[in-house]
Amino acid sequence: MNGWLAALTIGTAIALIGGLALAMPEVALDASLKGLAVWWEVLFPALFPFFVLSELLLGFGIVHLTGRLLDPLMRPLFRIPGAGGFVVAMGFASGYPVGARLTSRLMESKLLNRGEGERLVAMTTSSDPIFLIGAVCIGFFGRADIVPVLIAAHYGGAMLLGMLLRWTGRGEQMTGADSSGSPAAGRRRPGGRIREAFAAMYEARQADGRTFATMLQDSLKSSLQLMIVVGGLVVFFSATLELLIHSGLLGGLRHLFTLALHAAGASPHLSDALVSGTFEVTLGSRGAAEAGAGAAAASGALPPLIDRVAAAAFVLSWGGLSVHAQVAGLMSRTSWRYGPFLRARLLHAGMAVLLVYLLWPLLYSAS
Repeated sequence: MNGWLAALTIGTAIALIGGLALAMPEVALDASLKGLAVWWEVLFPALFPFFVLSELLLGFGIVHLTGRLLDPLMRPLFRIPGAGGFVVAMGFASGYPVGARLTSRLMESKLLNRGEGERLVAMTTSSDPIFLIGAVCIGFFGRADIVPVLIAAHYGGAMLLGMLLRWTGRGEQMTGADSSGSPAAGRRRPGGRIREAFAAMYEARQADGRTFATMLQDSLKSSLQLMIVVGGLVVFFSATLELLIHSGLLGGLRHLFTLALHAAGASPHLSDALVSGTFEVTLGSRGAAEAGAGAAAASGALPPLIDRVAAAAFVLSWGGLSVHAQVAGLMSRTSWRYGPFLRARLLHAGMAVLLVYLLWPLLYSAS
């Protein structure tokens, strides 16, 4: 029954979007071209090198090496094997959806089970620092003084999310728990873990067996395929959002956000940014920075800066349905489930907003 309902809902949505595209072809074309430009000018140069590099690092066994070294840190904090530390570093450095790509590869390699993979991809679905600082803080807001607050709220929220999620799936058997989690593991001689790490790297490299030239070719091919999928999703959701906005069908969602903002004592001018951010991160972040610009011309005041930064933190941590679709596509070959990921994104977004208001007096200083 649930499957039938889901199929009906998705089919109806696709039919609706198709009808809108036929009714407003100019809007669909312009939005698609904008989405294509974002993919080619921003996402492709930002993500493609990380995709290729991650494949090479997996092939050379670097992930196995870092996994053994980081195991004592990752298991107590997040109930994730040490290999997840590599994903956390790469995911935070390169942004969504690199964390999902690496998590899916570790799950396919049996280095993570389903629960560990779901916790890891939930924690590592985050913006990259270049976009957060350069595009959002400097580009959209035009302010460098909000960088500490937004970084602490976004990445701090992700780390808190990972620690909270460690309490989920308590009955599951952790991957590799017998070896690295045993009492004997805690009585290693000095340097024993380092030797084990390099041994694991060597074994992984021998098991792979490909030459560097073959590995590089395979990495380029798989990374190009992934980039095409990412680009298609960006173009699709860019067109979908513009079609829904021009059709007026998002009025109900805008009204819902307006009521929520009013109840929270925040400016209702932020509702448009949250509506855009529901679908796409870049549009939502820009909308948060520019919220109330039209009203300011008449009243002489923008919504408070803290509220606009909180809205940007919400959008960045939620990720937008475009990123959700990218993650779902990258994780489709595993046993990963979307439901826990959706709840985690809402939780991360809520915690990021709370952290903005809590950290504002400590980290923000007007320039």
